[in-house]
Amino acid sequence: MENPHPEPEALRPTLPFLNSRLARSLPSSQSIASALSPGASTPTSWAGNQWLRGTPDTSPTSSEAGSPELRPKLRIDDGRISPAIEPQPQAVVQVAGPVKSICFIGAGFVGGPTAAVIAYHNPRIMVNVVDLNQQRVDAWNSRHLPIHEDGLLKVVRVARDGTADATAFLPGLSRPVELKARQPNLVFSTRVIESIGEADAVFICVNTPTKTHGLGAGSMADVSAIESAARTVAKHAKAGTIIVEKSTVPCGTARMIQDILRYHRPETTFQVLSNPEFLAEGTAVDNLMHPDRILIGSAQTLPGLRAAALLKDVYAAWVSPARIVTVNTFSSELAKLVANTMLAQRISSVNAVSAICEEIGLGADVDDVSLALGKDTRLGPKFLQAGVGFGGSCFEKDILNLAYLASELHLDVVADYWLGILRINEYQRQRYACNVVRELNGSLRGKKIAVLGFAFKDGTNDTRNSIAVHIIKDLAGEMSREIAIFDPGCASADILVEIEKIGLTQDQFSRIRICTDWREVVQEASAICVLTQWRQFRGRQIRGPQKSPEKHTNTSGRAMTPIMRDEALTEMKILALEDVARRESSVSEDPLGRLKPLRPCTNNCRHCGVSLGRPHSEDTVDWLEVAAMMQEPRWASAKLSEPSDHFLVKASAIDQEIPAKPANTRKKHYAAICDLVPRPVDVP
Repeated sequence: MENPHPEPEALRPTLPFLNSRLARSLPSSQSIASALSPGASTPTSWAGNQWLRGTPDTSPTSSEAGSPELRPKLRIDDGRISPAIEPQPQAVVQVAGPVKSICFIGAGFVGGPTAAVIAYHNPRIMVNVVDLNQQRVDAWNSRHLPIHEDGLLKVVRVARDGTADATAFLPGLSRPVELKARQPNLVFSTRVIESIGEADAVFICVNTPTKTHGLGAGSMADVSAIESAARTVAKHAKAGTIIVEKSTVPCGTARMIQDILRYHRPETTFQVLSNPEFLAEGTAVDNLMHPDRILIGSAQTLPGLRAAALLKDVYAAWVSPARIVTVNTFSSELAKLVANTMLAQRISSVNAVSAICEEIGLGADVDDVSLALGKDTRLGPKFLQAGVGFGGSCFEKDILNLAYLASELHLDVVADYWLGILRINEYQRQRYACNVVRELNGSLRGKKIAVLGFAFKDGTNDTRNSIAVHIIKDLAGEMSREIAIFDPGCASADILVEIEKIGLTQDQFSRIRICTDWREVVQEASAICVLTQWRQFRGRQIRGPQKSPEKHTNTSGRAMTPIMRDEALTEMKILALEDVARRESSVSEDPLGRLKPLRPCTNNCRHCGVSLGRPHSEDTVDWLEVAAMMQEPRWASAKLSEPSDHFLVKASAIDQEIPAKPANTRKKHYAAICDLVPRPVDVP
């Protein structure tokens, strides 16, 4: 039956994977097929999977079988419908004891920080992080971690290297605080089989990129790395080991893992838990230290609930039990996808409002609208600041995954609803690039374009699917004289790798230059695009009248009394002591003096070579100086790819007309004065 209200061609999306409805297939039985025929859809061994050589961003051609089973088979008993349970060999139910050893499979953006924080707060639990990428393991064992996250190095040093005995003299206390040495309990290695065999719990933290080949290409998640890791765990894990899926996965992945385990070890019952991560890159350590919630999904059986309780005890070392939520497995898997999708939905919603405000011509300001909406306690202020859109490796992938799930379930209206988020996001990027060209008289030929920021958000060096790379692709098509890029957190090589993926011609690629100083980028630029909200791009803060310093009563001793009552100090209590010591000490990183010296780097350390060469500038951008360095006509925009919850960067345009020219040839010259403007935010 034809649709009586067809979608106008002009409104159809331009992204390749959005041009038509998602390809539908019957719910697959990959979980069974992969267990019975390991070579049918994935490599025959875990060691053959590409994630071990660096966690690929695209799926190999061998992973075209599909995602985990979407619907359970049903049977009817006494008139009631219930999931069908296939006959199984008699299994031995193992009752696991307290978790004493944990193995993390995958040392990427999820596995590395999560393992470090768990080891940090559980000094009696041995945590092994395994990855067959030797270069990545070496980085985790050095002072140059492969992931840029604020506070991560200190957490890793405490757990990986241990601490020394320390004596701290703190204000308000009559006696010194004695801190006992701590033994290392975090190990990064390539000892895969041994670490799995020793573990009481195994966390699977491998990559699940969107497929690029075969069934569901461009929409469905590739779970081949999950399958391969699960087979290795099934062969080498001891009886009673708890298997935890930490990666973002399609609904039904836990069942797939359970099928693989049952095939290889029919005599043993393993419990598979879903424990999705809710980390924001750039603030991952803070998210782990102070989580909004810890979600644990398990089978609603006695062994499943026992396994969930054991995992809950691991997190209870520093997380309040009220913040640890236990649900069934499939609810946990779906909650992760929906959480990211709804966050992206808020960004696209306010960006759609920004388009209305800019085109309506009545003076409506999207910042004012966002402020008004944020005061509504039902909505809150977060993710309501307009920008260029969202980037990164999570939001788009999870939206496509959720839309594909809806399409597989014949919920086409639901799938189109979720895909609309991506349409708005792409439209916002294209609208931004068009504004740059329009403000420079409709042509970029002979003009230099400066790009400040390439990472998909501040506080991280992750460049995957960043907003900047899409904007650069659109601007490169205008054949500008040069596109200069500066990002204080990204290596030049990583930036070039991402740009090489967008399909520029040789002529376009030759016009792109990576710089290590913001002055070098903006010199003689006709336009400046601020695409990542690094703090140094925000300019000088506008300060109000200086207040006279208030006299504070020294309450440090009373505040620390509850902390000092226990003989064994937890890491959270030691952090509180560090806050007190930091007030009296100029040493901010280790005010208690408990960290051991960092291991020296090898003579050929490429990271040290980079830092000794041309380090990235850390100077705060002076926007008045920028305005003087730019070439006319000039224009600057401070649209941000990931808005901050606490600050907003505003660009004020200064219009200067040229009286010597006739009225019909006058041009507007734009310079930007950007200042850090505190934004009132109600933080829950």
